[in-house]
Amino acid sequence: YIDGTGVAMRTGIRGFRKSLWSAVRLRCPRCGVAPLFRGFFSMYPECLSCNLRFEREQGYFVGAIYINYAATAIITIAGYVWLDYFVNLSLARQLIVWIAFGVCFPLFFFRYARSLWLSIDHMVDPQNGPGDRT
Repeated sequence: YIDGTGVAMRTGIRGFRKSLWSAVRLRCPRCGVAPLFRGFFSMYPECLSCNLRFEREQGYFVGAIYINYAATAIITIAGYVWLDYFVNLSLARQLIVWIAFGVCFPLFFFRYARSLWLSIDHMVDPQNGPGDRT
């Protein structure tokens, strides 16, 4: 299907995979061509290719914070249980490992959390939102 911008809309399982692949590659969820980030933490305000506005409204990326937090918590808890069961590290060493992980991982995953949030939002609401210019 083609939306009003002439960009193929991503629907169904195939569209889900394409949106997820765009998220992993840190590309626009609509066109999959242009990058989302110009630096490590700074995003382009809109897609350089299809003009999709990335931050539709103030506070739009709060969902990305939840994704980042959930990924960090799940990996930390699973890693703690795994290391405790298989490696038998002391509690002090476990705390050092997982506190360091809890500080560093969210910084690394920041861009991917935002990209995943954009892709999820675009799958749920692929039409132009109130902040889109096209």
